[in-house]
Amino acid sequence: MPAAARPRPLVAAPIVDAVFDLDDLLEPEEIIWSRAARAFATNRILPTIEDDFEEKRFRAELIPELGAAGFLGMHLTGYGCAGAGAVSYGLVCLELEAADSGWRTFVSVQGSLAMSAIHQYGSEEQKQRWLPGMAAGALVGCFALTEPAGGSDPAAMTTTATQDADGWVIEGAKRWIGLASIADVAIVWAQTDAGVRGFLVPTDTTGFTATPIDGKLSMRASIQCDVRLDAVRVPSEAILPGAAGLSGPFGCLNEARFGIVWGAMGAARSCLDAAILRAKTREVFGKPIGATQLIQAKLADMLVEYEKGVLLALHLGRLKERGMLTPAQISVGKLNSVREAIQIAREARVILGGDGITSEFPVMRHLANLESVRTYEGTDEIHQLVLGRALTELNAFS
Repeated sequence: MPAAARPRPLVAAPIVDAVFDLDDLLEPEEIIWSRAARAFATNRILPTIEDDFEEKRFRAELIPELGAAGFLGMHLTGYGCAGAGAVSYGLVCLELEAADSGWRTFVSVQGSLAMSAIHQYGSEEQKQRWLPGMAAGALVGCFALTEPAGGSDPAAMTTTATQDADGWVIEGAKRWIGLASIADVAIVWAQTDAGVRGFLVPTDTTGFTATPIDGKLSMRASIQCDVRLDAVRVPSEAILPGAAGLSGPFGCLNEARFGIVWGAMGAARSCLDAAILRAKTREVFGKPIGATQLIQAKLADMLVEYEKGVLLALHLGRLKERGMLTPAQISVGKLNSVREAIQIAREARVILGGDGITSEFPVMRHLANLESVRTYEGTDEIHQLVLGRALTELNAFS
């Protein structure tokens, strides 16, 4: 049970709950996690998120609070992690992304990528060294896989790790690495003579440089970086002993993709709620626009796609809890959730009219963020190819 289950201020239910009663499909503990995340998002993120997005500010002071709430690495067991179920984790992702994609991304990078890599593939010493502090939010991790030349073909990475008598020397560059400039440790994936391996690299190691990427029109309240690895020397025990080949990073990516399946529906819900509220209060031709057939049809279609997306996420969560979730099924969820969330956000902007492009409403911020979510952890096209391969048993990646 999360620490965040302690009494919190009451938080209004989403408007869509009047039609779609998700709670009826959830276990009591899952509802507690959901409400804890909703309260955190409402009380700690939403009051400042529009200003933070405008000012490109990431509020690092919230990280220990996320840890205290139990959200960091919450799906992992031991080492200070909450050991929550997959559906509980998904619901937390949904509620955080209903506030802003950047904060769900933080939880994904910290828990589903960096912490999962250590938990799944690390030695006991590595787990004891890093995981308790990361679960508490006292330490931050990043996941350095994507490179400047492209992220869809990690097998072609050019970052190398060369072994010598004193350990390993890592050379290369990574791009779009979330949290790297504030991280304490980086999970760096590199080519070795034995294939792709993962390394735990403390970010204060000589030769490691992380530079935040400026000029972003999306994910402005979060941090993504360029990373340089110039003769970065780490000891032999820095290697993740349980990760050999691309199955290592792919296993972590699938954890993050699962969170996106849920999270994108949170952004969609926020946009749908804004559109419903505006449809009831904005008057044209002497009556609320929500009283017109065209607007009601749009809202109905948006609700149907939102419900379908959440039900798919719930189905995948139940499969994951039974150990039956496949990578192809995760691709179905990631592809559908983000694609439909973007369409819902676009329809919401139409309903809001010109005001929809202002920061008075969250819609354009969500829409901009979702364009990033659509790209990372596998583009639409990558997931289409994953599904095409599953359907035909033919590989069209090359």
